[in-house]
Amino acid sequence: MKLTISYAGFLLLAGALLLAVMWVFVLRWLPDGDPGSIQRRFGAVIITGPNRADLLRGFAPAVATALAFLLVFGLLGGWILAGRMLAPLTRIAYAARTAANGSLAHRIRMKGRRDEFRELADAFDTMLEQLESQVAEQRRFAANASHELRTPLAISRTLLDAARNDPARDQGELIERLHTVNTRAINLTEALLLLSRADRGSFTREPVDLSLIAEEAAETLLPLAEKRQITLDVTGETTRTVGSAALILRMVTNLVQNAIVHNLPVGGTVTVHTERRHDASVLRVENTGHPLPSELVPALTEPFQRVTERIRTDEHAGVGLGLAIVHSVVRAHDGTLDLTPRPTGGLLVTVRLPGTPRAPSPSGGPVDR
Repeated sequence: MKLTISYAGFLLLAGALLLAVMWVFVLRWLPDGDPGSIQRRFGAVIITGPNRADLLRGFAPAVATALAFLLVFGLLGGWILAGRMLAPLTRIAYAARTAANGSLAHRIRMKGRRDEFRELADAFDTMLEQLESQVAEQRRFAANASHELRTPLAISRTLLDAARNDPARDQGELIERLHTVNTRAINLTEALLLLSRADRGSFTREPVDLSLIAEEAAETLLPLAEKRQITLDVTGETTRTVGSAALILRMVTNLVQNAIVHNLPVGGTVTVHTERRHDASVLRVENTGHPLPSELVPALTEPFQRVTERIRTDEHAGVGLGLAIVHSVVRAHDGTLDLTPRPTGGLLVTVRLPGTPRAPSPSGGPVDR
């Protein structure tokens, strides 16, 4: 709008100058109300008076001078106006070059009226904030992953050095400990690959029945629940969504396993419930357990964060990526994840995924497709 008004103003000014030139250098030459110089023929007005040569001699130099002035005035005024109105683009370009050089901390923070340039600058600042946050998260994740992978490798090297220095040591014990350490390293690597796949969103979307996946995950982890004397219940209705069946299965499995591992020592319960609520498919995993402070809940979905203590030699001790994978899978499926501590102890996890539309049934009611 500002560009349009400015350029229209310059054109209006140029037209006014041309009319002024016509009035000063042309119209004053013509006779004013001389009947002998004005004739009307067929409705047209014919002005006679000065000859063409006199008009050209008086008007041509004035036109040339006016055009030269308009050219200089237009170039100078256009340069000043364009420079002032496009100055925000210079600041945005500088911020883009700064970001390209690796510095994501610079912000434009443009002030003034909210016009197109202000909206562009604000959008660019938002993009820089997101990029800076993602880069910092990736760096932190890479550092944590390196540390976690270095630990089992260092343990393996220590065990091998001890076996080399003590040939009489029990080989069976050494093999068993190496197997445990290598299993942990393999599980960590697989979890990292799965987390990367979920973050990229590189998977094929297909119809998925969340209730069947919940039953499959519960059946797989039932021996672990029985071993820990945990009651595992799966309830709910057919709940359909769209996504990767493998990733959603891993998400539900991680939630159920987490609920079992972080439960009461004896006599705890885990409830898995699926339902359709409006246009969303809802999965709830609720478990008993020790009270969890609410301020620690946000850290549960951070990679390699182990808020609760447990025995590290447990076969299901995990690698600190369980809920981080759940969060990434939910985010990749355009869903939401809510973690709520139970007043009596334990945790309630609610996952909401986009549901599939309901098709009308022959009786007129909605039915899942």
